[in-house]
Amino acid sequence: MLALTLAAGALGHWNIDRSRHARESLPPAIYYGSSYYEIWRRGLETLLADAGLVSADELMTGQTVGAPALTNRPALQAAHVVPMLAAGSPYTREPPAPARFAQGQRVRAINDHPTGHTRLPRYARGRLGTIAAVRGCFVFPDTNATGDPDPQWCYTVVFDATELWGRGADPRSTVSIDAFEPYLDPAA
Repeated sequence: MLALTLAAGALGHWNIDRSRHARESLPPAIYYGSSYYEIWRRGLETLLADAGLVSADELMTGQTVGAPALTNRPALQAAHVVPMLAAGSPYTREPPAPARFAQGQRVRAINDHPTGHTRLPRYARGRLGTIAAVRGCFVFPDTNATGDPDPQWCYTVVFDATELWGRGADPRSTVSIDAFEPYLDPAA
C-alpha cells in the first residue's frame, strides 16, 4: 500500500500531509474497524477520487470507465523511485517571526482534539515539558494537508515519563517529541 500511495502521490495531486489527512479523517467506525493496510487503501481511494483520477463506479467495480484522467505529472517509472525517495522534499522555510520559545523553557502542549491530521501525539496533550532544542522553521503539516504550508517553528520537547504516564512510570525515563509552535503554550 505504501508503494501504491507513493506512486500515486508522485502524480502531483497531493502532498504527504494531505495523504496522512486522508487516512486520519476516516470515520472512527471505519478507521478502527479496518486493518492497517485497509486504512492506507481507503485513504488512497479518497485521494484518487478527490483528485478526479477515479470515479465511484471505478472504485466499486475495479474497472476503468471512459478515458483515463489527466495527471499533473507522468507516471513514476521504477528507475526513478530510489532517486526520488533519496532526494526527499524540502520542508524548511523562512520563519515568519522569531521563535516564541527557547531551549530550557517550560511549555504545556495544547489539549486540542482536531478532526483529521495533526502531528501532536494525544499522550502529550495538556502535559508539561521542556524545550530541549529549537529545530527550525518548517511547513506546518496540519495546514499543509489543505494546501497552506503556513511555516511554523518546530521544537524538541522533553516530557518526564511520570508527567505522561503517571506515578507508575519510571521516574528516570523521558519522552521527546518534535512539536510545532501552535501546539505549545508557555507553562503557567
